[in-house]
Amino acid sequence: MNAASARLLIVGPQGSGKGTQGVRIAEALGIPVVSTGDIFRANIKGGTELGQQVTAILDRGDLVPDELTGDIVRDRLSQEDAAGGFILDGYPRNTAQVGHLEEFLASRGEALDAVILLDVPREESIERLTLRAQEQGRSDDTEEAIAHRLDIYEKETAPILAVYGDRGIVDRIDGVGSLDEITERITAALRARGLTLAA
Repeated sequence: MNAASARLLIVGPQGSGKGTQGVRIAEALGIPVVSTGDIFRANIKGGTELGQQVTAILDRGDLVPDELTGDIVRDRLSQEDAAGGFILDGYPRNTAQVGHLEEFLASRGEALDAVILLDVPREESIERLTLRAQEQGRSDDTEEAIAHRLDIYEKETAPILAVYGDRGIVDRIDGVGSLDEITERITAALRARGLTLAA
């Protein structure tokens, strides 16, 4: 039952494939992916009160405040399916959010088991995102816009990785290769930590 305590965070630049890999690992461990982006999008689509709040914030060009994001994540992690573990995707995004998450987990006698860092060279991220924008006809995904988002990621995420790196729980995974190769690298790192994955 080692897998029952898998509490993970998956981190990587836009275009690293962390959404896809997060789902694959979650399925192998039998735990949910908790993606703040997915939660926000579902609420916006459903026209909920939260969705309206988030839409107003995004329409102003602002980021969703730490407090609101933290409330949403805590609520999601308190649901029954996350009792045996989870993979966080998109949270924590900065050191303040790391503090909020740590406090919440500590109050339940828990802590993160591992941080999966999908390492993808900047040029590769830009190439993947530019291709995706062309395929999906997304005119807002210009090379400048993509580069700006990668700058924000690098600026905000580096301090998080420093915090978790000091604890020795960051697994740096080469994010270049086929989907299966990358999944295998992640599962090998998790097995090395004693986290058992279903076949």
